Amino acid sequence: MASFIGKETFTLDNKGRVSVPAKMRKSIPAEAENTFRIMRGMDKCIFAYPINIWNEKYQPKLDNLNQFNSKNRVALRNLNEWSEDIVLDTQQRMTLPKELLELAGIDGKIIVLGVSDHIEFWCPENYERYKNDYENYINENDASYEAILEEVFSSTQSAC
Repeated sequence: MASFIGKETFTLDNKGRVSVPAKMRKSIPAEAENTFRIMRGMDKCIFAYPINIWNEKYQPKLDNLNQFNSKNRVALRNLNEWSEDIVLDTQQRMTLPKELLELAGIDGKIIVLGVSDHIEFWCPENYERYKNDYENYINENDASYEAILEEVFSSTQSAC
């Protein structure tokens, strides 16, 4: 299983290409064959999943959705409309689709963020706004980083 971690800031080239950081390249599963499912993410970013992880973990859930349910249709249509499979080039760069770059507000600088089983691409200003919103959420809900982690990890099965 891939485990992407860390954050890097790069400059997007004029063809919409961005390098995948070396430490993240090491986490690309061989089974993915350097292919990623790129899609509209949440919180105004772009998601990139190694294709094998997408196909094994997420695609079966989509395949089992009842397409007669309106929310399911909206989810399926939007995911598929804004998705594309891309292969890293010989210089280990991803070419991000222009439409997704525009949707995420990315032009020039780009943040590459490792998020466990996928990589996210952010406009630096949007990422800072997201972080500020997160800090406001903590303050408004009397939560803390530690309390959130405790809740998240206590709701998962223990490996011990």
